[in-house]
Amino acid sequence: MAAADAGFTQQVVDALNDIGGRHAGSRAVHAKGSLWAGMFTPTPSAAAITRAQHMQGKPVRAHVRFSNASGNPGAPDFGREGRGMAVKFYLPNVPNDTTTDIVSVTSPVFLARTPEDFHQFTIARKPDPETGKPDLEKVGAYLEQHPEALPTIQHALTTDPPASYAQCAFNALHAFKFTGADGTARFGRYSWKPQAGEVTISHEQAKQLGPDYLRLELMERLEQRPAVFDLSLQIAEQGDLIDDPTVAWPSERERVTLGQLEVTAQARDREQGDDVLVFDPTRVTDGIECSDDPILHFRSQAYAESVFRRSGVRR
Repeated sequence: MAAADAGFTQQVVDALNDIGGRHAGSRAVHAKGSLWAGMFTPTPSAAAITRAQHMQGKPVRAHVRFSNASGNPGAPDFGREGRGMAVKFYLPNVPNDTTTDIVSVTSPVFLARTPEDFHQFTIARKPDPETGKPDLEKVGAYLEQHPEALPTIQHALTTDPPASYAQCAFNALHAFKFTGADGTARFGRYSWKPQAGEVTISHEQAKQLGPDYLRLELMERLEQRPAVFDLSLQIAEQGDLIDDPTVAWPSERERVTLGQLEVTAQARDREQGDDVLVFDPTRVTDGIECSDDPILHFRSQAYAESVFRRSGVRR
């Protein structure tokens, strides 16, 4: 995929900052988050799907970042927004802690097919200086022209806050190509399923728990037991769109459990001092390839711009 113009990428991040605010040292979106230590153990089925090193049977170390979607690091956990789960796998048998990432959110699909559409929607959501809220006419006009955005918006507006990060299902949205040791290739989409089940609470209950209840709840939970997620892969069939993250595949598509992730404790070995930790969905490894989804490829460019703004480091 061709790289987006640097000026356009900067405009998109500017538009995101117009919504969430400009906060030194913070990400442009998913600014409020916490980092946790984990261990991923692949299933025997995983090695049949891909030759990727972290899918060959042995447990691998991981970092997990849970977050809220807003670009405001001070936003309360009870806000009406999506949640994120980013996982970094430390690959075995390679030097210098080589990694690969899965980036996922609670939304079942994305709200735009192209970076240009995403930019237009972000501009439409810019808060009015007088009211501090988006102009609903502008948002409505965009949605009228882009009905593919409606499922994501409806999900954000109608879903109650989660009881715990450990009780959210997360979807990676984009398709990737998986190649096994025998050369068989297929496309699939990741999702994380919580073994504790999906549980929500009312907004009133969430407010009573406080602005940081999700992090505090997870800390308390992990004192008793790990938070466990199953990594599922939905396999595409002929005719399924692999480069459009706004379209869900039929629910009857085959699903394969690739492994189990145990989140065990809060991590304090990264994002300390000058350490910059980046989760990038295009950071893949041998046996896994990106699809031609333009949103997937643009995310890497937007993340790089966001990293530079918060750290001064060019990726």
